[in-house]
Amino acid sequence: MNDAERIARLERAFGSLFSADNPLGQHALLAADARGEVLAEAECQLDAFGLNAEFVPAEHGGRLTRLDVLGRILRPVFRRDASLGFGYGLNCFFAVVPVWTGGDAEQREKAARMLLDGRRIAVVRHEVAHGNAFVRDEFEAREVPGGFVLNGTKAVIANASRSAGLVVFARTGGENRSRAHSVLLLDRGELPADRFEDLDRHTTSGMRSAEFGGLRVTDCEVPANALVGGLGDGYELSLRSSLVIRGLIPSIVLAGGDTALRTVVRFATRRRDDGRSSLDVQHCKDVLAGAFLDLLVADCLALVATRALHLLPKQMSAYAATAAYLAPKLISESMDEMSTVLGKAAFAEDGAYGMFQKQLRDLPVTSLGHAGSAGRQVSILPQLPFFARHAWFADPAAPGELFRLHEDLPPLQLGEAALLGDGDPLAATLAACTDLLEAADENPGDRPGDSALLFLARAFTIELDDLRKVFAEISPGDRAALVSPYAFGLADRYTLVLAAAACLGVWREQRGGSDPFLTDAAWVTAALYRLGRRLGLPLPDRPSSSEQRVLAEVLARLHGARSYDLYGSALA
Repeated sequence: MNDAERIARLERAFGSLFSADNPLGQHALLAADARGEVLAEAECQLDAFGLNAEFVPAEHGGRLTRLDVLGRILRPVFRRDASLGFGYGLNCFFAVVPVWTGGDAEQREKAARMLLDGRRIAVVRHEVAHGNAFVRDEFEAREVPGGFVLNGTKAVIANASRSAGLVVFARTGGENRSRAHSVLLLDRGELPADRFEDLDRHTTSGMRSAEFGGLRVTDCEVPANALVGGLGDGYELSLRSSLVIRGLIPSIVLAGGDTALRTVVRFATRRRDDGRSSLDVQHCKDVLAGAFLDLLVADCLALVATRALHLLPKQMSAYAATAAYLAPKLISESMDEMSTVLGKAAFAEDGAYGMFQKQLRDLPVTSLGHAGSAGRQVSILPQLPFFARHAWFADPAAPGELFRLHEDLPPLQLGEAALLGDGDPLAATLAACTDLLEAADENPGDRPGDSALLFLARAFTIELDDLRKVFAEISPGDRAALVSPYAFGLADRYTLVLAAAACLGVWREQRGGSDPFLTDAAWVTAALYRLGRRLGLPLPDRPSSSEQRVLAEVLARLHGARSYDLYGSALA
């Protein structure tokens, strides 16, 4: 079964989200969410599908060969319930990535066996970079002959009591803070049960059905072969794992945004007693088209961040951080705009439009990962002075394969990603696409609408040059300058420039393809106009015809039951 067939099979297994007769539909999911329980029947479907195999590299018996495909596999689950997607499986992937990137062959096989046997693995994070920590507590592992003695309490761990395996970031000491933590891979079944105590579960406003409980470990002896990597490697393994994890964030948040948009479009298209609908109001049309554009931008970022791990492992760090930073921000703001279309129905927690409120509640939790948006900006900022001096307007453009939706990729090597990029080929793609549009503008056969796109591409290229001038004046070692509010604002602008470059790259590579919507310049013109407005760039006349084309696609995908992303996949 190929990748597309697996994705379609999982979508069909869940059935129509909006069917009243579907036991896995929105009414059952909302009822389970209200009870704070994951829908058992939905977990059975994931058992039958073998979702855990998607998190295990193929060389260890799983199905993980491409990170972009993993992002797409997750979308049918997260379109329905983030608690299900995160609690059942994705949290296991987050936990086990340090083992895939830094573990030895025996440890990787051990983690693979646990997942392929249908068991769960939870991650116990450390105190460093507590971007999403509820409280500042952690574990300590004291070295003893033959291994370690583990002690500590962590109040909030996803799937704490449901997991057979634990990946523990424990303090192992040392004067160097960056070397103060190590990673341990544990199987609770191999350790004394009386050393572990599961603590009370916490309730959350988002992802209500996911289990966030605590764990206390007292004087538990663990063998030396539990150590993943070397002593003190915990911080580096955490950073390297984040390069992989961040690329998946856009896929899971845009899946929730897809359901939110679909719910609002269903509301907006219903006819009232007077025969009118919300679509008679221009503001409503603008909101729906804008929300779809934000989902497309997020998917362009998802595509680049995941495929770059295969194609550009030495340059992908900034792209993964940008994707994880910007996609949740765009979708969160568009969901706020969509709530104005729903009105009081935006607060409904059940019924025909209850899924919107659920997705709105879940989004802040699904978008966090281990560190929030500031942590992602901090990952980007140290690289920008180097890019300004050595990469921008000097690097070659990214390969076309980076932007192609279905083309095969080199084998996935999770340990090859560099923490700091040695170039910025995605930014170079912006300049290359601008040159392409410049050349087309000189051709009398230029297609209508490309003049607005050229204007916008030039504006983003000028913005990149302005960023180059600013960051060229900042020393790479000037930490005070790089953590200033001004620098964070510049990093935000850089992420929007990269988003524009990703959209242009995707559009360029789809020209002449089989999807008439993606080959059309309308969507990329409207997307860049929306991004440029956020940046305050000089803008051409509003591309109304492009926005109308985007709105028509929104309605066509509702009636044709196709996903609101780059793929337009068939929905159950």
